[in-house]
Amino acid sequence: MSKIKIIYQCQACGNTSPKWMGKCPDCGGWNSFVEEKVTSSKRQTSELDSMGTNAPLPLSEVEAISEKRVATGISEFDRVLGGGIVPGSVTLIGGDPGIGKSTLILQIFAGLSRRPGRLLYVSGEESPQQIKMRADRLDATSQNIIVLPETSLEGIIGAAKKIRPEAMVVDSIQTVYTEEMPSAPGSVGQVRECAAKLVLLAKRSGIPVFIIGHVTKDGAIAGPRVLEHIVDTVLYFEGDRGHAYRVLRTIKNRFGSTNEIGIFEMSDAGLREVENPSELFLSERPHNVSGTVVVASIEGTRPIMVELQALVSQTSFGMPRRTSIGVDFNRSSLLTAILEKRAGLHLGGMDIFINVVGGLKIMEPAIDLGIITAIASSAKEVPVDPGTFVFGEVGLSGEIRAVAQAELRLKEASKIGFKNAVIPAGNLAKIKGDMKINIIGVKDVRECLKAVLG
Repeated sequence: MSKIKIIYQCQACGNTSPKWMGKCPDCGGWNSFVEEKVTSSKRQTSELDSMGTNAPLPLSEVEAISEKRVATGISEFDRVLGGGIVPGSVTLIGGDPGIGKSTLILQIFAGLSRRPGRLLYVSGEESPQQIKMRADRLDATSQNIIVLPETSLEGIIGAAKKIRPEAMVVDSIQTVYTEEMPSAPGSVGQVRECAAKLVLLAKRSGIPVFIIGHVTKDGAIAGPRVLEHIVDTVLYFEGDRGHAYRVLRTIKNRFGSTNEIGIFEMSDAGLREVENPSELFLSERPHNVSGTVVVASIEGTRPIMVELQALVSQTSFGMPRRTSIGVDFNRSSLLTAILEKRAGLHLGGMDIFINVVGGLKIMEPAIDLGIITAIASSAKEVPVDPGTFVFGEVGLSGEIRAVAQAELRLKEASKIGFKNAVIPAGNLAKIKGDMKINIIGVKDVRECLKAVLG
């Protein structure tokens, strides 16, 4: 008989301990150790063993092949993946509960179902009737989509081996368990082992596999982040449930860039692609109001015009409040200090709130000039001209540094109808041709505020 041993395993990083600990010594997580049962027995025969193994080869003898990508019919999703689905790839899709992960994957399968071949939808959380209701609402019903309500990994692999689908999805990995491990579904050991075998299935059979993973309250894919190292591509579905916009962002991609994003709008009929996000995000922009400015940002290869808002008011407490939504908090605090030191604004007793309209999260340094302009506009109660936009990186000494792809940002703003641009002087010297827009180059923060606010 196999011997059962009790250990305690961290659900965040996988560290093990013979006794319970309040704080994990490896990742520093609190109350993350959970009791697990480990059986010391011989390894059972897996369904994957019959699929064979690959013989070792010298690298010089490996045949180089080009990636044959499969388009899903959803251009925003294909953009994020790098042009389409790569056969044999494993993609992990994470996001908050109710953000639209299952809706997105069902719409992807609806697009793939127009091609010959069957698709396998493995559901461990929903019944086939629930999936059918969603499919009817999304107009995604197809004979080529096979629904399998199963949580046993051995059953899933057996079904995939029998059906030989063109693609498959597991929704979600936290509900799947393997009989080789006695621990409960969703534990670190189960999630790691199940994900590793799904990767092995994809590589040996060439079936692209999508794995849906839950996200914890800390924003990490639950059980644990080791999944991100196993799979080929990691996608995060972001967005505020109070907003209609959703952003699909790449965290890891072995077959393409990690800078691309896909933008969707949630509607009654599912997720709708947003082809021109700049016009959408600026459609409700207020005019002649202080504390708002438009910034030209680059996400991957796509220029996006976004609105930054700032509210500066006298604090009612001993320590002023500083809040940032959509931008890095530490970066906004640093820029506030630059405004005080280099521009002479007195913000020590002011509450400062910064927000990116539309629920976007922007981390590139080119929005520095927008944050500074929005804060100064609100503090001085001077509105920014609606036809003016800014971009540029700000240094600690108050200098404005050049950023990449300035001409692409200017062309995007010109198409929308902006008339004036305040950009770094370093970028102005390198611009070639007529951009059909009035461009003002600035060298430091004082010059920027004088050009924008007067």
